[in-house]
Amino acid sequence: MKSRNILPLLCGCLLGCLACAGPAKEAKPGAGQDLAIADSMFAHILDKYNVEKYGLLMETYPANPENKVTYLAEGSEQAREQEVSFLWPYSGMLSGGIALYRATGDERYRRILEERILPGLELYWDELREPACYQSYPTFNGESDRFYDDNDWLAIDFCELYALTRDERYLDKAKRLYTYIYSGWDDTLDGGIYWCEQKRSSKNTCSNAPAAVLGMKLYALTGEKRYLDRAKETYAWTKEHLRDPEDGVYWDNVRLDGSVDKAKYTYNSGQMIQAGVLLYLQSGDTGYLDDARETAKGAFHRFTEVKTGVDGTKARFYTASPWFNVILLRGLVALYEVDKDPEFIRVMARNARYAWEHTRDANGFLGSDWTGMRAKEHKWLLDNACMVELFAQISAIE
Repeated sequence: MKSRNILPLLCGCLLGCLACAGPAKEAKPGAGQDLAIADSMFAHILDKYNVEKYGLLMETYPANPENKVTYLAEGSEQAREQEVSFLWPYSGMLSGGIALYRATGDERYRRILEERILPGLELYWDELREPACYQSYPTFNGESDRFYDDNDWLAIDFCELYALTRDERYLDKAKRLYTYIYSGWDDTLDGGIYWCEQKRSSKNTCSNAPAAVLGMKLYALTGEKRYLDRAKETYAWTKEHLRDPEDGVYWDNVRLDGSVDKAKYTYNSGQMIQAGVLLYLQSGDTGYLDDARETAKGAFHRFTEVKTGVDGTKARFYTASPWFNVILLRGLVALYEVDKDPEFIRVMARNARYAWEHTRDANGFLGSDWTGMRAKEHKWLLDNACMVELFAQISAIE
């Protein structure tokens, strides 16, 4: 309890350093503006969304009195008042902080991660149910649902943090989460990982594709072949069951009766692009690279369209929600590092810069629509946290 009480004071000191400092000296030429935006958003979110009582963050800013806690475990009281964010949007701040640290090498981002964001994250950690993992709402509220995809994203982040710091705690955490994630694999539908531990009604691209990425990252960090083998198996299962052969874009999930939910989301394709590139780089099998290229092309045509922005100009926009787009960006960046063709990334970069210049609200936050034509009063944490990662990522490419 004592360490939790000092978090708001510590956060304030660190945010003061962030607000006064410019982009890190190590930033690449031309990257300063994007890194400055990422830095500004990171600090501003931690300041405005802060819930001092817990050292956590609000779901929206301003706080929406209609926000309620859902995803509670069976038998728990439903629809209670929501004091802090769910795990998913909170995890976006971990991803954003890591992206800034990777882009700049600036140790102040590591301090904020280790002294502010990671301690808050541990309030979601559930060891009462085995295997241990992060649950969807903090454990001080009791048990809540546990999602395999939530833990995929965090495990990938811990791999990234270990690669940057070589702190064994982060590798150990990624391995523990990997164990949890694959506890969601069984022989139903010949394999695949469920979406939610408590609601095993479907096997989703969003739980399997990032599991393949995670396996490749753990293989790169440890050299243990079991991670490579499982990544190949998971990739193959997802491609077989959930890839649209017409355009290479991925459907959302397959139900236990074998029927497919054919909704398409940017992040599902983004993770399969990234997994394919990582498998190609390890194996030299150009089939994986061909898959990635086809899915990237298909995703661009499926998920972008010419829209009119809030200032009346027309441009091509990625129309999905920001976080979904940022996960697609991870795949596009991985492919760019092989093909050196930045066009798909440039469109998203232009979208992000447009949103920053034209759609910020009076509080300095962005909405879910980068054109600015559909504004909302209460800005979701995830829609803003993910932009920290986006601006940090494009700073290294543009």
